Amino acid sequence: MKLAVCGKGGSGKSTLVALLAQEALSRKYRVVVMDSDESNPGLFRLLGFERPPSPLLELAGGRREVWKTLEEGKGVLAKESFRLEELPPEYVKRKNGLSLLCVGKIMVAKEGCACPLGALTREILRRLELGERELLLADLEAGIEHLGRGVEEGVDAVLVVVDPSFDSVVLAGRMAQMARGMGKRVYVVLNRIRPGGTEERLKMEVRKRGLKVAGVIHEDQELFESEMSGGELKAGRAWEEVRYLLDFLLAEEKGCA
Repeated sequence: MKLAVCGKGGSGKSTLVALLAQEALSRKYRVVVMDSDESNPGLFRLLGFERPPSPLLELAGGRREVWKTLEEGKGVLAKESFRLEELPPEYVKRKNGLSLLCVGKIMVAKEGCACPLGALTREILRRLELGERELLLADLEAGIEHLGRGVEEGVDAVLVVVDPSFDSVVLAGRMAQMARGMGKRVYVVLNRIRPGGTEERLKMEVRKRGLKVAGVIHEDQELFESEMSGGELKAGRAWEEVRYLLDFLLAEEKGCA
């Protein structure tokens, strides 16, 4: 299954991707995490790596050569389909069944827009072949622009992370409408939910917009402290909730097969 994870900035997308990856690894899945956020730099640390892989943008020849490489090139990225093992080793970080890819980051003032990164992300998601019991998790940029670029064309489903804010709910509705326009299944996970009536109110708001709630992740002090440390994630209550979330997503995938 290829799963795109998106949502409002600061909703907890990268953290959720890392937790889902660790839970899937514990079930003996092979997991491919694709860092497709051109801004935030730290996903590799959340996954326990000391440094990120070389950006795939370099393999594509840089931002000026992306389209030419994808359409006319002779390398692995130009193939209509390819396996992870075909990528040069410097572009894949591996550890105990986990593989990390990084599309690229915007690092220099005035270097240009993120369009080449979006195009590269879209084509890799479309062309990368998965094997038996392999799961791909794509951590996408914050906001909605990737949907406008059709980045999700190559995934099976879209998971929208919703935090306790009205803007997050409204954005989730727009994201779902656009993703369904591409024929994708869409699910919502409520994240960083506080005690009280927040959970039920958020569920009511997202369901009013025709969205299916796949899971709920409550505030977790242990998780918060590990996020602040800048290292590999540790969690308390959130682990059990992520376990239920992955159960739901895998059952949905099986039902649609």
